[in-house]
Amino acid sequence: MKIIKFGGYSLKNGNGIENVISILQNKLKNREKIYIVLSARGNTTDQLEFFLEEAKNGNDYADEWEKFKAYQVEPLASINFKKEFQLLEDIFQGIRLTKDYSSKVKDLVLAQGEILATQLVAEILNSKGFKSNAVDSRLFLKTDSTYGNAIINDTISEQKTINFFHSLDKESTPIITGFISSNKQNETTTLGRNGSNYSASLIANYLNAEEIQSYTHINGIYTANPTLVNNAKIIEQINYTEAHELASFGASILHVKTIAPLVEKNIPLRILNSFNRNNKGTLINNNGIKGGIKSISIQEEIGLINIEVKGLLGKKGIDARIFTSLSNQNISIGIISQGSSERGVSFVVPEKQLSLAKEVLLNEFKYEILIKDIHSIKSLEDVSVVTIVGQNISEFSPSLDYLNQNKVSVLLINNTISGNNISLVLQNKDVKKSVNIIHSQIFGITKNINIAIFGKGTVGSSLINQILASRDKILDKKETNLNIFAIIGSKKVLFNKDGIMKNWESDYDNSEESTNSINEVIQYAKKHHLENLIAIDNTASSEFVDNYIPLMESSFDLISSNKIANTQDYSKYRELRKSIKSNNKQYLYETNVGAGLPIIDTIRILHESGENITRIRGVFSGSLSYLFNQFSSSDKPFSYFLQNATKLGFTEPDPREDLCGNDVARKLLILARELDLENEFDEIEIENLIPEDLRDGDSQTFLNKIYEIDPYYQTIKDNLKKNQVLRYVGDLSGNLQESKGNLTVKLASIPSDSAIGSLKGSDSIFEIYTDSYGENPITIIGAGAGAEVTARGVFGDLLRIADKK
Repeated sequence: MKIIKFGGYSLKNGNGIENVISILQNKLKNREKIYIVLSARGNTTDQLEFFLEEAKNGNDYADEWEKFKAYQVEPLASINFKKEFQLLEDIFQGIRLTKDYSSKVKDLVLAQGEILATQLVAEILNSKGFKSNAVDSRLFLKTDSTYGNAIINDTISEQKTINFFHSLDKESTPIITGFISSNKQNETTTLGRNGSNYSASLIANYLNAEEIQSYTHINGIYTANPTLVNNAKIIEQINYTEAHELASFGASILHVKTIAPLVEKNIPLRILNSFNRNNKGTLINNNGIKGGIKSISIQEEIGLINIEVKGLLGKKGIDARIFTSLSNQNISIGIISQGSSERGVSFVVPEKQLSLAKEVLLNEFKYEILIKDIHSIKSLEDVSVVTIVGQNISEFSPSLDYLNQNKVSVLLINNTISGNNISLVLQNKDVKKSVNIIHSQIFGITKNINIAIFGKGTVGSSLINQILASRDKILDKKETNLNIFAIIGSKKVLFNKDGIMKNWESDYDNSEESTNSINEVIQYAKKHHLENLIAIDNTASSEFVDNYIPLMESSFDLISSNKIANTQDYSKYRELRKSIKSNNKQYLYETNVGAGLPIIDTIRILHESGENITRIRGVFSGSLSYLFNQFSSSDKPFSYFLQNATKLGFTEPDPREDLCGNDVARKLLILARELDLENEFDEIEIENLIPEDLRDGDSQTFLNKIYEIDPYYQTIKDNLKKNQVLRYVGDLSGNLQESKGNLTVKLASIPSDSAIGSLKGSDSIFEIYTDSYGENPITIIGAGAGAEVTARGVFGDLLRIADKK
């Protein structure tokens, strides 16, 4: 014989009750021997509690009552619930007169939910030709008189259960009320939270059932709540001990009381989904999965008490007074965290008991508060307990690091004596993000990297398209989902928490205008509990860098192709570095120098390893490299190549931004600061490549007069010595062990057979001189210009940060 149990959601009107009847019909057609235990249908229990309160307060609930009655009879119009409805109406009327009700009355009212459910299902089965009868569990499940959460009398209940079912018609299928019971006086009691599952377990134990099949609205027990974690996985099989642990720490479809009767008789419990009959669910029995199970459970509606003690050092007994005073008021205490020498203690209690707990403690320690031995007793609402079952503290430490990186504040942490369960007390606002972070770390399941891209120009657009093109491959190889949740332009913001798609440009054009995009992005990430946040700056804005610190304070790591932040005043540069450290964030900007070439990283590694770098020089601009490489080896005028470079996108739309030398100077300053030098931008000696008479005016005026630049450069070229070429060179020299170095950026005559002189196309070159390498510098050569190349470098920084998440 098997016990088949259905939860309230499975029994709701419509496809719920229809599925239940279909499941039962199939089992009965196959001549399975089954006893059926039911919860109240849908939200019947909540509605009955509502009517109790409305009656107590003298409110009019006539319309809701009619809807309630209609709902109960909807699946079978011929059913007669006149007796049950009349009982409830009489009780409610009495409550309206007395303006109160007892726990005893409440149990009687709530019991009607299960009674209505069993009578309905029995009648429906009978109408379809399957003999069945409604069974009232109050006839055999006997308890004490603790109304609302009665304690079962096993000895009496077992004998009565055996006798009752022995006397039943063997050809009829019993439909049994869950949740309800009775005391010695035959007054109705209830079995508390998860009472219907408990009823099923008790009956299975007393009758030596073969198995319990518990049908719910979910596919089984998951590694985490699937409504919070999209990639939560079903746990196919666990043992009783593991199930007990999950139930103890808040698993919503399990309760500790449910497990205990099964263990005694080694009765398997299978949790199934009545809405998905092809799913195998979760099996709970005496056989666990090798290596144990890991799952994340959440206890909600929790409150936190914090007692800060100052003057009780060395005095004992404070804890005893705390817990005794609370116990006397039946206040349950959860996770406890205590400072040394009883100088402070924090713990959790049910949120509904929080105010009472604080009041009790203020009264208990009023003298200590008066003389300031106790500094404060504070309470905090809106917290939850997140418990990781099957994980020890050493395995969990990486998850703690990631929680810290994501700006999650852990209020309390507790590790059980067995070392296999860890509980965290968190603010409710952090729960969803935290559970996703922990779940990804523990189970090695796909982690989400949530990206906000600022700037949708040539580099930004190229980066977006590169990410979208490579996303599936990265997801497959690295189990990392690169999720662009925001694209921010100069006037608009495009949001999609589930990820921007390939038609993003049209979606962006149709998005609404934004006036405060930074705040919008931060608030959007908070609202949707997005974890592993990365902000990418592809602008060239000096104003935007002021947002770096607020972004880091809001849990964003940073990537930037914008050089401004690293070349601003040294004091602001240092402030940014301090913020990076204090917020435990990463800030990568490899493309600031050399586009996609690994220049900054190479110099940083050499410097941090103790290598003495004595000089850095080279052609830092791919745009200017192209100009002078072509001009030096051709008879065509300089303006010809300048126009070509502009058309190819090698230069800015106004090429004077490249020719003025500031861009190369910024790159040189960035490298200097990587060596901990304190140079300022205005200390760099920069040769401006624009003749003075062409420096003023707008870009179009300059482009119209571009041919006037040719005589200036032709003269320079004519004065070159044999086998010499022109290169625009950045040079960092001097004693680089001091606080400042010598930085120069100028047009130089270079031997054509040297490394710098033999450059081709738009390549950049960097020569790094060190003590170890002497006169043979480390040389890095490669493409140094172009939106695609720069975007690819930014993409590389993105993957580096993602790998560390």
